[in-house]
Amino acid sequence: MSVAPHPHEQAARRRCAYAGTMPLALPQLRYSPRSTARPESTVPDAPESPPGTTAGLRRTPADRLEAELAEVNCALPTGPLQGDPQHRNALHRGDEVVLCDWDTVAYGHPGWDLVTIEVHCRRFGYGPEHYEDFATAYGYDVTTLAGYPTLSDLRVLRMITTNARKVHHAPESIHEVLRRVHGLENEDLGMRWRIL
Repeated sequence: MSVAPHPHEQAARRRCAYAGTMPLALPQLRYSPRSTARPESTVPDAPESPPGTTAGLRRTPADRLEAELAEVNCALPTGPLQGDPQHRNALHRGDEVVLCDWDTVAYGHPGWDLVTIEVHCRRFGYGPEHYEDFATAYGYDVTTLAGYPTLSDLRVLRMITTNARKVHHAPESIHEVLRRVHGLENEDLGMRWRIL
């Protein structure tokens, strides 16, 4: 009697099957902490917040991350990247899982996609078991990469600055953005975030 593979295992198998068969030429990912954090790092203070609340975000760790990023080497070969492989970009039908939202597809270091999944599991309450199931099915745990802290810090910074940039269009998100900035300033690696 055969047992149906876990959905994470199915997704990992599909990723491996499609990795070498991309019909399009993908842009090369050139990730820079400066282009990721600096342009989006100015957040207006909420009217009811004390002046300087977002000062920590304005003084991002981009210089440190840029220096560290130059030293990060991934154990996996480069390949196609989805760009934002998070839970809300996974469509489920029965046992099938398909990633959607491919507007940031690129070719590069798989650590970018893998660290996104780990950060989402940790920050949005999916739990370590959920991430461990994924890593086991995928066959690689990005947290074992020597450069993991750099990739994780950069992904967290990008997630904060991206949402901060959108505050003008979603003013109700300012409190969550400021809470994340406070967590960044206090190096709270386990702070649970609310989905924006």
